[in-house]
Amino acid sequence: MTDPLTASTPLERALALLWGRDTRGSRGPARGLTLDRIVEAAIEVAEREGPAAMSLRRVAARLGVGVASLYTYVPGRAELEALMLDAVAIGRTLPHEWPGDWRAKLTALAHDDWREIRRHPWVLELGAAEQVPGPNMLRWLDSALRIFDGTGLSEPEKLSAIETVDAYVRGLGRLRGPGADRAVSGAGPAAASGTATGAAAESKSASEDTRERDQVLGRLVDFDDYPALSRALAAGGTPYSGAPFEFGLERLLDGIEQLVLRRSA
Repeated sequence: MTDPLTASTPLERALALLWGRDTRGSRGPARGLTLDRIVEAAIEVAEREGPAAMSLRRVAARLGVGVASLYTYVPGRAELEALMLDAVAIGRTLPHEWPGDWRAKLTALAHDDWREIRRHPWVLELGAAEQVPGPNMLRWLDSALRIFDGTGLSEPEKLSAIETVDAYVRGLGRLRGPGADRAVSGAGPAAASGTATGAAAESKSASEDTRERDQVLGRLVDFDDYPALSRALAAGGTPYSGAPFEFGLERLLDGIEQLVLRRSA
């Protein structure tokens, strides 16, 4: 087994930590300190103070230990980030276990992904780096691929479908920023029943923010200069409100469904 403290590259060290988890907690001199607790503390720092504030020194301070104690468990920030991402990569249930057909499960997967972005917005920043697949991440991906069992899609097509939906959710999350969750309520596995009515509704705070923005813009902007946009606004459209989540997701699923129908014909 590769020793994560002596491996030659950050990637190799991160993979050794992720996949050699039977050795965690056996190294450190600090009583009660474990790799799991270090990862938990790092996530707490990222969620309370933002990912930019997350450092081994800051995590050590939160744990009440010297930073040298952490280095006996995790070699550096890059390795710690890989452990953090894997820690939040999976929920209590897996996508293929959710009710409904493949489309219901894929809808639930997208809502679950969006909900996790709301709970852990820092994953969008850390996730921009090269992903290092850990046990949770691969277990989730394996389960997601099983959604398409019996659809007739090829194995590469199944993988591309999952990656496309995941990229859509995360891309919209990056576009919307930390408030991306306001306009779409997390449906999680419940969306598989097709009754996730909260997904299209704006929260009270989001509606208030949107109204305030539009009032200010109405005083500053002559919308006659933007005729196409004016028509969209007059018809009830609200740009940059988060509403496109459900619309875009349904169009993606429509496209995948057409492919499934062709493969099963």
